[in-house]
Amino acid sequence: MNTSFWKAGHAPTLFAAFLYFDLSFMVWYVLGPLGVQIAADLGLTTQQRAMMVATPILAGAVLRFLMGLLADRTSPKTAGLIGQVVVITALAAAWQLGVHSYEQALLLGLFLGFAGASFAVALPLASQWYPPQHQGKAMGIAGAGNSGTVLAALFAPGLAAAFGWSNVFGLALIPLVLTLIIFASVAKNAPERPKPKALGDYLKALGDRDSWWFMFFYSVTFGGFLGLASTLPGYFHDQYAFEPVKAGYYTAACVFAGSLLRPLGGALADRIGGIRTLLMMYTLASLCIFMVGFNLPSSTAALGLFVIAMLSLGAGNGAVFQLVPQRFRREIGVMTGLIGMAGGIGGFCLTAGLGAIKQSTGDYQLGLWLFASLGVMAWIGLYGVKQRWRTTWGSAAMTAARV
Repeated sequence: MNTSFWKAGHAPTLFAAFLYFDLSFMVWYVLGPLGVQIAADLGLTTQQRAMMVATPILAGAVLRFLMGLLADRTSPKTAGLIGQVVVITALAAAWQLGVHSYEQALLLGLFLGFAGASFAVALPLASQWYPPQHQGKAMGIAGAGNSGTVLAALFAPGLAAAFGWSNVFGLALIPLVLTLIIFASVAKNAPERPKPKALGDYLKALGDRDSWWFMFFYSVTFGGFLGLASTLPGYFHDQYAFEPVKAGYYTAACVFAGSLLRPLGGALADRIGGIRTLLMMYTLASLCIFMVGFNLPSSTAALGLFVIAMLSLGAGNGAVFQLVPQRFRREIGVMTGLIGMAGGIGGFCLTAGLGAIKQSTGDYQLGLWLFASLGVMAWIGLYGVKQRWRTTWGSAAMTAARV
């Protein structure tokens, strides 16, 4: 990153967008690392545990569309403030009243979806400040907020063991309230924001075939990252009999890898092109997931493969959103909501699907191989549109960025 990047936009807003996204992702994901402990106390089956963990993902996917619309109609900052207040209220209620049944856990998951919807607010808030040649870096830094999943995986199981899992919800309120104060104080809306889009604009966007390609590509990269992150605590517990804290540490290593590579993936896409970056990442991720599907006897080998897969998926997330602003500069709010929703749905399907397959077959093999095959399909699809993209909206005459 050269000096011109820092002068091109508004660094305090970029930081606020990252922080908001980071802490929101922490609580959006928190049921994943706590899943084994909650399931044990509530007497849940493997499939119920997976559905509990997957519910915030699906809720976040749907709410991303609504929060994107709200950010478009009001402003990204206003939408962000509303979303944070809803999440803080829901966690406070869960802490004070408790979660005593499967149904109550699902209800909490629905409200935590507002945290997942932060994606549709934080990215436009940051993106609208930066020119095309810096979109990969800006979107990568703001999008690196998915590192909040690392915090949850690293600390939630240990805190639950020490204080009880319901008190983890109360402890999470401390950084969330501080983040709300910082966000309200330093975040600013870009002076030149696109005009609000009508509902018809979303339908119009869905009529563009490129929007469907981007939704599919992101459902594999982000959906894969989030789905694996949510499943891995249970996977290491079921597959290798790890206790929750150790499973959380293993998961944290995988999630940290994916989070770290998101901004680097955006920067790499700026340098060599988003398409080339994505093709490499789909190749690596698919190979690693396919290999780990053989039910490896060594947890260390499985960890290594998951780390490489998550590195690839994280970099792929950054690469997708290096390309999106080039293709949909004027519709960035609409497309961020739609593509983010697709990514969340992908994460829900992977999490719930892996749980259902484990429940019915006894292991995760078939589910992992199905996911690896989706990565191969994404590679084939991207290779198929590569030439058209590079000779139309991605040509040198249309954008200064590398596609």
